[in-house]
Amino acid sequence: MTQVIARRSGMSLYSDPTCPYSHRTRLVVAEKGINVDIVDAQPGHLPEDLIDLNPYNSMPTLVDRDLVLYDSRVIMEYLDERFPHPPLLPVDPVSRAKSRLVQHRIEYDWYGLITDLGSRSEKRVSKARKTLADGLQASGEVFSAMPFFLSNELTMVDCMLVPLLWRLPVYGVELPARSPALDYMKRMFARPAFQDSLSEAEREMRD
Repeated sequence: MTQVIARRSGMSLYSDPTCPYSHRTRLVVAEKGINVDIVDAQPGHLPEDLIDLNPYNSMPTLVDRDLVLYDSRVIMEYLDERFPHPPLLPVDPVSRAKSRLVQHRIEYDWYGLITDLGSRSEKRVSKARKTLADGLQASGEVFSAMPFFLSNELTMVDCMLVPLLWRLPVYGVELPARSPALDYMKRMFARPAFQDSLSEAEREMRD
């Protein structure tokens, strides 16, 4: 991804080029075509201004003039509301609540495995790999029922899910050749916005 997209908006996104939480935020930026400075930052080598802005020194961190946000889901929803086209969350309250519930489940059930996938304990790693692979397989009907995840249009759910799926080789997670998740991944990875969202380090994950 071109690391400096534009400077006209006065908006900056501090992003870890290997972190799925940063990646899903960058994907929202790319899907909406938002002009924002993407500032690469890695733990242990943080810019001084980020240390001053974010008390948790975490990424992603979005700076929009006087506003500082440092939770990926808060950032993603803020961008969706600030730049409403194309919308990534439903308009009506019931559908929006259902979308947030799906996001919560992805966050809890699948993103929650990332710590164990990076563990030094092979037992924990193996268990997490199996749990993630089994979960993706069990969701086969959902992956194949509609063009996007539970939707005919790309939504915030896809923006959360696809960066995690991109990292399956890094996590050592393999799916059967006929897995519906693989077809979904192929479609999502081919989207120009997804390709634009990738950092060089992320591209190397699948080279």
